[in-house]
Amino acid sequence: MILFFADVWHLWLRHMRATIRLPIWIAVTLIQPVIWLTLFGQLFRRVVELPGFETTTYIQFLTPGVLIMTAMFGGAWSGMGLIDDLHHNVVDRMLATPVHRAAVIAARVLHAAFTVVVQSFIVLALALALGAGWPSVGGTIGVLVAAALVTAGFSAMSTGVALLARREETMIAVINFFGLPLAFLSATFMSAQLIPQWMQSVSKANPVNWAVSAARHAVLGTDTSAVWINSALLLVFTLLMVMFATASFRVYRRST
Repeated sequence: MILFFADVWHLWLRHMRATIRLPIWIAVTLIQPVIWLTLFGQLFRRVVELPGFETTTYIQFLTPGVLIMTAMFGGAWSGMGLIDDLHHNVVDRMLATPVHRAAVIAARVLHAAFTVVVQSFIVLALALALGAGWPSVGGTIGVLVAAALVTAGFSAMSTGVALLARREETMIAVINFFGLPLAFLSATFMSAQLIPQWMQSVSKANPVNWAVSAARHAVLGTDTSAVWINSALLLVFTLLMVMFATASFRVYRRST
């Protein structure tokens, strides 16, 4: 077990160094939430006048949704780095060493989750500058946990798809096919009470909606039980995706 955590630590450091060496990637991943907060925040600012919103400003309502969308896409795109490693035979060389096999997946998932936590602080700071206000200590912890869990789940799923597909084109197609539909089939941009009934039914099985619900209740401090329940659902989702990534890794090892 000690060797496992040591391998995770060293592999995590490798991923962090690669991220730091590409600061443009960090900047690009932050441009999108900035656009969502500023443009959508202004475009739909009067929608909170409709009954069903628990806030007086749309920025405050939108911030948890934008944060979770950033987390979801951050996790979903993490498999692209693995495909690059596969093309350069980095993974094959790792398999020729005593490195713990599970650490290869765990390090990538933890790297994606840690990166999103840092990005979440930046998004919260931007929302504060736009007038949303900073959540309480408990609310901040709740929204960060939701962001980390949804990132870990989608990162593990992305890792599994990358190990099976091994092509950038397939990864891009999968992410584009599921990404935005999952975001719009949730309460990311609109109150759950105001979306169509069929979308409400679908959103109950949507991990993005679980994360948005947990983050929003944590930020607004409206329902602590909803934060715990949705976080538990996200944890189950993450564990299932880790199992999928692990099974995909076994398939890859047998094929090499």
